[in-house]
Order: sequence, then structure tokens, then C-alpha cells
Amino acid sequence: MGKEGFLSPKAIGNRIKAKGLQKLRWYCQMCQKQCRDENGFKCHCMSESHQRQLLLASEDPNKIMDNFSQEFKNDFIELIRRRFGTKRVQNNIVYNEYINDREHVHMNSTQWETLTEFTKWLGKEGFCKVDETPKGWYIQYIDRDPETIRRQEELEKKKKQDLDDQERSAKFIEEQVRRGQGGREPEEAPVFTELKRESEEEKITFNLAKGSCSSADGPSKVSVALGPSALKAAGSGKRKDAPSTSEAKEKKKKSALDEIMEMEEQKKRSVRADHWLHPGIVIKVVTKRLGEKYHKKKGVVKEVQDKYTAVVKMIDSGDKLKLDQSHLETVIPAPGKRVLVLNGVYRDTEALLDSIDERKFSATLTLDSGRMKGRRVDGIAYEDFSKMA
Repeated sequence: MGKEGFLSPKAIGNRIKAKGLQKLRWYCQMCQKQCRDENGFKCHCMSESHQRQLLLASEDPNKIMDNFSQEFKNDFIELIRRRFGTKRVQNNIVYNEYINDREHVHMNSTQWETLTEFTKWLGKEGFCKVDETPKGWYIQYIDRDPETIRRQEELEKKKKQDLDDQERSAKFIEEQVRRGQGGREPEEAPVFTELKRESEEEKITFNLAKGSCSSADGPSKVSVALGPSALKAAGSGKRKDAPSTSEAKEKKKKSALDEIMEMEEQKKRSVRADHWLHPGIVIKVVTKRLGEKYHKKKGVVKEVQDKYTAVVKMIDSGDKLKLDQSHLETVIPAPGKRVLVLNGVYRDTEALLDSIDERKFSATLTLDSGRMKGRRVDGIAYEDFSKMA
């Protein structure tokens, strides 16, 4: 006879048998007790504790069923959200993972008789997207968490902002190409063809005097004929193209006006610098080396070091970064906001943004400080001013 107790072979064998899933027909949902065989289930149904649970359930059976249905629905949806997310998956796969838990709520104690009926109910109530295929029913969880919706909106906003930046860059490049061509239509590229001769014995002759090329019939020597007094002809051609005195006077009159404009342009170029950072302006990080956390994010310049390096405090996270000006770009606010001119004649001057010319990538400003306060300035490039913090 073996020893009786917790560590006896019989007790250990019973615990091993009770570990896994047992037959559903020998499970009592009211008492949450799993029996191993029909005899055990029969004895449990005749027990006093089971009879007491039946009496409690008979007082309000609908409430008991609603509680089991609510618990089953919550656990099932939580499993889909945690395990599969918003992926499309077959309902049998989810259900098989759900019943792996020994303490799960059985479907025969809920208001749904079959898994198909429960799947249709999920789609009707808007918890999941459901669709029927020849392989069975598929479900897809609909995530309505406010944090998830906020992240999705941020991603959409970021994608739209990247597209706007790309379109702006494309327009800027097109404008530069158009300016370089001087408003002319692009010339068609010349088509080069291979030099072909009808016979190998044929030779090509050049007549430099006539400026044309001809081919001699039959084998012959290359003939090169220089016209008489070629240099004199070239010199006379230059003299013929020389402008008259009236045209020269007109050129002088035009050049006097152009000279003033050139002086203004030279004056503007002389005051431009290759550094533009200034404390108190709002900038945007354009480098991807710092990761997605800071890419295309805005910050405020707190300090400028060595003219080309700035200590930037990010607006969203509050982090402080030390960045080179090549990794930053200016921020253009809405019309009516205050800006600071960073380069050119009006450098370090505060102004108000009046309007933006998207075709020329420039803006019109009204100076709000200095001796020229109130003056309206056109054609200030995007990179020459930025929003003030």
C-alpha cells in the first residue's frame, strides 16, 4: 500500500491529469469546476454547493448569462488587440488561442451559440471588420484608442508636410532652371549620325574657301583650297558688324541706368554673409542623422557659438541640441506674424510678414525696427528671414 498524502503517487497522478484541458461536457461554468469523467460530473451535479449555485442563478438567469457574455467578449477582444492588433485573421485561430486558457469562459454559457454567430455580432456592433470567404470567417480589429488615433494623425500630418516640402523644392528647382534659360524654351538636342561612305575607295574633299564639303567621284587626293585674302575677309566682316554711332549712344544711355542697378546689387552682395543664425528665432531640423524623433521638428535658438553652431531647444520635447546651421532651415510663419531678417541689407531687423510669393520663393516684409521702420520691402528670400520665438 502506498502512502497517502500530497506527494503520494495517486495524488501526483491526479494533478498531472488535471493540468491540461478536459472535455467541455464535464465542465460546470456556474461552479467553474472541471470534472475528469462522467461519474465525477454526476457526483458534482448532486453536490450541495452545485445545488446552491443553481438556486442563485434561477433568481435572475438573464443577469448571469449577460455577465458571462460580457466577460467572454472582453477577453476575446483583448486577445485580438494584444496578439494580432489590426491584422486580418481567421476567427478560428483566435478562438483556439482563447480556449488554451483553462480559466476561460465557455461559449455555451453565453448568449451566442456558435462562433459564427459571435463573429457576426462583432461586425454588427462595430468592434471588428468581418468578411466571409470560402476558407471561413475573417475578423480585423478596429482600434479606437485615442492615443492610437493621435499617433495616426501625427503620421498623416508628417507625410503631408514632407510632400509639401518636396513640392516646394521641386518648384524652386523649376524656377531656377527657368531663370537660367532666360525664359527660352529648352532647345532640342542635336542628333548625331554615323558617317557612311558608299564605297571604301571614295575619299572626302574639303573646300575651305566655299565652306562646303563635297565628295569626289572615284579615287583622288584630298584637295584643300584656301580662298584669297581670307584674313581680310574676316576683318571686313568684323567691320561690317560694328554698331553705328547712334546705337553706341543708346548703349551709353542704357548702361548709365544699368550701372546704378548694378551698384545696388553689388551693395546687397557686399552685406551678405555665409552665416545666418541668431538667438531667439524659430528653426526646423532637416537632418535625418538624429533619427525620426527630431527630423522636421521645430526648435528655438538659445545660443549661437562660432557663428555657425547653435544651441537649440526643441519645442515638443524640450531637449537641447547643439547643431550646425547646415542641419537647420528657417521657419516661415503665417502672414501678420513677426519675423527677423537674417541676411542682406536689413540684417538683424525685426519686421512683419505681409505676404508670400510662392512662385518666386520670396516674401514682402514691413520693417518694424531701426531707422527704416515702416518701410515695405519686396523680394526677401525664404532663407533670409525666420519666425521669432
